[in-house]
Amino acid sequence: MLTQLINARILTPQGWLKDGSVLIRDNKILEVTNCDLAVIGAQVIDVKGMYVLPGGVEIHVHGGGGRDFMECTEDAFRAAVRTHMKYGTTSIFPTLSSSTVPMIEQAAETCTKLMAEKDSPILGLHLEGHYLNMAMAGGQMPENIKNPDPYEYIPIVEKWSCIKRWDAAPELPGAMQFGKYITAKGILASVAHTQAEFEDIRTGYEAGYTHATHFYNAMPGFHKRREYKYEGTVESIYLMDNMTVEVVADGIHVPPTILRLVYKIKGVERTCLITDALACAASDSQEAFDPRVIIEDGVCKLADRSALAGSVATMDRLIRTMVQKADIPLADAVRMASETPARIMGVYDRKGSLQKGKDADIIVMDDELKIRAVWAMGQLVPETDTLSIS
Repeated sequence: MLTQLINARILTPQGWLKDGSVLIRDNKILEVTNCDLAVIGAQVIDVKGMYVLPGGVEIHVHGGGGRDFMECTEDAFRAAVRTHMKYGTTSIFPTLSSSTVPMIEQAAETCTKLMAEKDSPILGLHLEGHYLNMAMAGGQMPENIKNPDPYEYIPIVEKWSCIKRWDAAPELPGAMQFGKYITAKGILASVAHTQAEFEDIRTGYEAGYTHATHFYNAMPGFHKRREYKYEGTVESIYLMDNMTVEVVADGIHVPPTILRLVYKIKGVERTCLITDALACAASDSQEAFDPRVIIEDGVCKLADRSALAGSVATMDRLIRTMVQKADIPLADAVRMASETPARIMGVYDRKGSLQKGKDADIIVMDDELKIRAVWAMGQLVPETDTLSIS
């Protein structure tokens, strides 16, 4: 089937294309052009000057629509993924909080099965823990947290090729060996829930930790011990020029001023946007999957309000926050939601930009940056609004 989007403001790797056209066949982009193509047999959709953008690549998300990936079932995975697709996420790496080995195994089995389906939006599994610093556990399950154990993680990695990212605190005993091992297997190693200072980050980077999980959250900044001052994880990561970061761009986990600072220092190419969304994101229910968590002020918190525990954000909200609150150009905000995470996860050859030959992952946003339509692998995502643009 041929689909043609016309009269669009299209974001391409070369910049904006006004009055442009995108031609889709099945699951691929056939052409992106500003020529007035008349394609016989194509379903023509006039987007009336709205934005046509690459679909979001979500590399850190725990659930949505009332379902959590820690349920480990096909039904939960499908429901959470469908929910986020309606809001502009077209590729997704489901995330597990600190889990037991049986839970990891069960989730990996489900993930592997769904990844094998034709045109699946699921690209791999992300394990956030359980090798984290207990003092920075935040919303993680403390009973599951421990030091890296090669007798545990090696069999998991050898068995499950669906694991594409694994987070850890680099200051823990065994963390350097862990980082070297997983990066040798093609798995992204990310710094998370940590008290690391500069030497930990420097040696960690050399051992393969090239990314920072929810930057600024669950990690210290500049601080004092008695009369002396020390750099925190945050400053140490800034000093690693090639280290990439992700930010929960809901405007709450990281204030808009700090979002702008991250953008200014790390730049578009090394900053990506994540939701870190929990099951209650885009859900009618105000109950969190984790009974320790409450929803308040548009964010998830531990019930004692000692820490944030995750977000209720969706991909469209990330883009709006960056543009409308952090005053970042739309093109850069979209690139941080699509191109940069695709590059970080090694899938930019087929995801993250609107180019001929790439997967037809496309979102349409209006001038208020609200989602008007989503195509994932060339298929219109149900429940996205297309009536007003057809």
